Amino acid sequence: MDQMIEFIGNHLLLSMIWLVLVVLIIGGWLKSKLSPVKAVSPTELTLKVNRENAVLLDIRSEDDFRKGHITDARNVKQEQIANLQLSGLEKQKDTPIIVVCQMGVSAQKAAATLSKQGFTQVSVLQGGMNAWTGASLPVVKAKR
Repeated sequence: MDQMIEFIGNHLLLSMIWLVLVVLIIGGWLKSKLSPVKAVSPTELTLKVNRENAVLLDIRSEDDFRKGHITDARNVKQEQIANLQLSGLEKQKDTPIIVVCQMGVSAQKAAATLSKQGFTQVSVLQGGMNAWTGASLPVVKAKR
């Protein structure tokens, strides 16, 4: 214990950085555990679509969506989600909804918005379309 106190005293900046990193890691872990929005793997997405008729919302640009998307995914802009312009989705508040983006990061914000709007089973595809295509799963390309 004396050695640790001596180390902290001699390396104050390094010790503070270490402490901040530990707090950030624990805070991020707690936030993900307490969040109503869950991350699902490509395999879990497939199971939810097949067994629970999950709805897929792809929030990427129209060009990216046309280049390749998951079968039966709907292309929706984040602004539409924020403005409650969900074209019939309001009736499916208890249906599993999975939000998909390119890397799984921007989908978090859209999913949190849906959750605040009363949707009870909102998830995001962990890793986004990069994870989907990385797992060699099929994509549908729109015809021009």
